[in-house]
Amino acid sequence: MLIPGTQMLVLTAIIIFIELLFFFHQFIYYLYRPSDKCRFWYLILLGLLIFYNTTGGFFPDPNITLISVQFQNIIAYGAGFLMGSYFPFFFYKCFDLKSLRFHALYGVPLFLLLPYLIFFGVIYLAKGDLEYAIHYGMIVPFFYSFVIIVAILKAIRKQFAEYNSKGYVIDKLEMVAVYCAVIPWVSLSVFAYFHVSQFIEVIVTNLGFLLVTVIFFVRSVRRARIIDLKLNMGELAMPYEEIFEKNLLKYPYTPREIEVIRLLRQGLTKEQVGEKLFIATSTVSRHVQNIHYKTDVSNRLELMRKLETE
Repeated sequence: MLIPGTQMLVLTAIIIFIELLFFFHQFIYYLYRPSDKCRFWYLILLGLLIFYNTTGGFFPDPNITLISVQFQNIIAYGAGFLMGSYFPFFFYKCFDLKSLRFHALYGVPLFLLLPYLIFFGVIYLAKGDLEYAIHYGMIVPFFYSFVIIVAILKAIRKQFAEYNSKGYVIDKLEMVAVYCAVIPWVSLSVFAYFHVSQFIEVIVTNLGFLLVTVIFFVRSVRRARIIDLKLNMGELAMPYEEIFEKNLLKYPYTPREIEVIRLLRQGLTKEQVGEKLFIATSTVSRHVQNIHYKTDVSNRLELMRKLETE
């Protein structure tokens, strides 16, 4: 059933409304705790999904005279490309999957965004042949999407294996949920190529997002047990930011090492830390080695867990 006077399904409108409510709820939560970078990346993902559902629901519609049908198609397909492009970056940043760095920063712009700009932003805009743009513009993204899914699944499996080796019990159900959550995003290029109906597209992509949301909250709860407020003798413990700052004083860190720790805590790589502090990556590595030695840890996860726990 369509909303009167539009091309949007009622189901799509309901989903968008629910996602908007959820977005504002999570945004308020993020304002309360802006240091939660994973929630920030999640908000971007949710915002892109709302944009994708909205444009896919309304466009193309010849009754909308403010925007030509041609530009409506460019916007609608662009929303899909943005979703597919951001997803590897989201897993790279929020799930801390370091092996996805190449795909998130270089592979996606080359094999997803560049074909879109060439075939939809240039050729379709010049020739007005949408079928030509879809037929040839989707070839590279179609095959690259399968490369992405294999890379994400390998990275997740590797991370879970590392967690298990360190004593963190990872439920197999969570691993399966992550695998299933990845698949709908890869199907975006398939949907576009074969002109899948709006109903199927909305159902599949939003089910994928629902799984991502469940996984996000499971991990947030797990992390909150370590870094959030804790009850101690019936009284609230210090907020985790204060705990972190207090713990920094417990160890004989140099001022430079404290700067490095704070940047690492933000999720930056050693290369990014070097750029921020205007020092070589090898120098950052030496600082990290000294930090690990002084704190008696072997990796970043153990370091942050120790510094964020009272």
